[in-house]
Amino acid sequence: MKKTLYLLSVTLLSASVMIMTPHRAEAAATKEVVIFNWSDYIPEEVLNDFTKETGINVVYSTYESNESMFSKLQVIGAGKAGYDIVVPSTYYINMLKEQNLIQKLDLSKVGNIKHLDPKFLDQDYDKGNAYSIPYMWGGVGILVNTEKVKTEVSSWADLANPDFAGKLLLSDDLRDLFGMALKANKLSPNTDDDADLKVAYEWLREIKPLVRVFSSQIKPPVMGDEVTVGMGWNGDVLLIQEEKPEISFIWPKEGTLVWVDSFVLLKGAPNLENAYKFIDYMLRPEVAVKCVEEYMYSTPNVSALKLLPEELVNNPVFLPTEEDLAGSDFLLDIGQGIRLYSDYWEQLLHGK
Repeated sequence: MKKTLYLLSVTLLSASVMIMTPHRAEAAATKEVVIFNWSDYIPEEVLNDFTKETGINVVYSTYESNESMFSKLQVIGAGKAGYDIVVPSTYYINMLKEQNLIQKLDLSKVGNIKHLDPKFLDQDYDKGNAYSIPYMWGGVGILVNTEKVKTEVSSWADLANPDFAGKLLLSDDLRDLFGMALKANKLSPNTDDDADLKVAYEWLREIKPLVRVFSSQIKPPVMGDEVTVGMGWNGDVLLIQEEKPEISFIWPKEGTLVWVDSFVLLKGAPNLENAYKFIDYMLRPEVAVKCVEEYMYSTPNVSALKLLPEELVNNPVFLPTEEDLAGSDFLLDIGQGIRLYSDYWEQLLHGK
């Protein structure tokens, strides 16, 4: 869900990971499940209720990016890390599988998977859901301050408007940034072709003078009126709109980048049965509702959608239609092609 710049330095990445700490005071409990997840991504109430119901203590450790999570697991090794569950985004599932860091699921132990919308299952990044079970999903689109921007904005290409000089917000997430630029130029966001990446790079280089900030943390610059237009994630924008209703969200006409964050089990998970119980608990409709209400990202849980306010479910920012997402893509694993993206990012950043 929350994205940050792809870095190759393991030292820097691992430094961003919080030390594992018990969620509750009963650290010495004999029954536990150890979760490695994005910060602020499961409500405290949900974790407490799970422990009260099952007697299973939740040990909760966090990361701020897929990259930091992946690098830490590569360095330590899944079996030695002590984690049971991790929550990667789409293309990282295949990367974790290729590094032999996650294990196949026994879906017979996750009965509540029946509540999930089939359109989120059996995707290219994990055919048959052999390794992952969807948790929350969303997409990146265009945010606009309607009080300050009077020109029409409907596409990624519109971000190149010189009127936005000094007021443009772009993501510092490698794949999202270049994925957006590729979509703006009618190219695949999953390409590893140098010619395609060069087109995206040149387009980004041309609009770089318009950029106020490259950041995945959109709330501070938007709330401070530093930026008036740019890239943003739908759930974040919904939360911003509670304080600044003049901020609108647009699904771009070229299509967007859709992500799904999923539960996976690490190889050597020390509390495997407890991990299955936790995942199945998280798929209960009433639990999924609590997660949505806290973070405002959408859920693949169709039973939960029936329990949410009609006003929210009918809001296309929260739940886009098929028409809204026409031409959209999941980001997929591009293997060694990521190095090409990193090279072009460095050139863009340092003006080489």
